[in-house]
Amino acid sequence: MHRILIDKDLCKGCKSCVLACMIRDSDNDNMYTLDLNSIDTESRNHIEMDKNNHPVPIFCRHCDEPECVMTCMSGAMSKDDKSGIVSYDEKKCGSCYMCVMSCPYGLLKVDDRSKQKILKCDLCKDEEIPKCVAMCPTGAIKLQKEEAYAR
Repeated sequence: MHRILIDKDLCKGCKSCVLACMIRDSDNDNMYTLDLNSIDTESRNHIEMDKNNHPVPIFCRHCDEPECVMTCMSGAMSKDDKSGIVSYDEKKCGSCYMCVMSCPYGLLKVDDRSKQKILKCDLCKDEEIPKCVAMCPTGAIKLQKEEAYAR
């Protein structure tokens, strides 16, 4: 299992992670021609400012006991026991938004186009390394294997 770890002290708020996510989930692979205002290129992560006006990357935690999975009545949200990835199956979703309301981090959101599906990080499950990690110029976003730390 893998986890994304954030060192908020290294984050400069450049939003490279946000752009990487937007590009990955769009038909455009060039950040210079990516339409940043299009509702079809929404990011699954974002940057917020803390009380000291310092940028803080906000990402899905792929929780050990995810509230989004526990409250999902249709089975659209599930956690893979082997990879640790919390996934969303759009075909099973009943658009009740219980997952959105139950996420303690406020990370899940409804897409702006259809208002029917949930936008959620899948940890770039088909990639060797998540795009947000690969594109972070300061090393604020890291991928760590769960075996590397004790439970």
